Amino acid sequence: MTDVIDRDGTEESNDMSRRGFAALSVAAGLAVAGAAQAEVEVVEEDVNVKTPDGVADAALHYPKGRKSPAVLVWTDIFGLRQSFRDMGRRLAASGYTVLTPNPFYRIGHAPQPAERPDFSTAEGRAKVGALISGLTVEAVNRDAGAYVDFLDGHHATNKRAKAGVVGYCMGGPFTLRTAATRPDRIGAGVSCHGGSLVTDKPDSPHLLASKIHSPFYFAIAANDDMRQPDQKTKLRESFDAAHVPAVIEVYAGCNHGWCVVDGGAYNKEGAERAWGEMLKLYGAQLV
Repeated sequence: MTDVIDRDGTEESNDMSRRGFAALSVAAGLAVAGAAQAEVEVVEEDVNVKTPDGVADAALHYPKGRKSPAVLVWTDIFGLRQSFRDMGRRLAASGYTVLTPNPFYRIGHAPQPAERPDFSTAEGRAKVGALISGLTVEAVNRDAGAYVDFLDGHHATNKRAKAGVVGYCMGGPFTLRTAATRPDRIGAGVSCHGGSLVTDKPDSPHLLASKIHSPFYFAIAANDDMRQPDQKTKLRESFDAAHVPAVIEVYAGCNHGWCVVDGGAYNKEGAERAWGEMLKLYGAQLV
């Protein structure tokens, strides 16, 4: 049930997967085209979300004057900042109620980290380690449930529609954990240059496919695929075994972080293509 699109553009698929995602694209294309034609006034709010571990500060964006399907955004390792606020606003303009939390609220309010650590130094890597130490599997699962509940309790959310989740870099595996924690609500998942989607640990995110009820789109960086070429195979095998539709695409010429505009690897063409794939999937599934 999984399409794997490799760096050279070749595909491995089965007929069920191809038919399913073709149907999604056709249906969603009409929805996206319609949304693009309308002028949408977006409301932006800074909100606080109660979680079992405290209070998370977050950015909320939604179209004014209507109820819309909810989308939870997991940031990359540099946290909630202007580039992700801009992405939230853009997604809301396409017809969604979007929550982007500060994943490091246990340490302090966004922006966290206050300054970007230098991954090339031991000091920088230690700072990153301190940041993510609180984001255990259990903590992420608790946060995910709280964020989905917050969205469902907001007046701008259409609770009759399924919710979406998208994550970047560090946030990529969190999309799988969210979908597995709340399969009753999550209707579509997207991971863009997600890190550690497949590990050798028993709690590896890819092993959650059997608990997920929603189709997924995985956009994989070319250099991540070079470092871990079996990642796409293991993702495909896991989702196939669970009979959950998924598309796994390796983006030629796009390196880790290419979807985020303030990153050194930003690739506009690739970022726009991944954004379009996300809108297609959401347009078809978040109904």
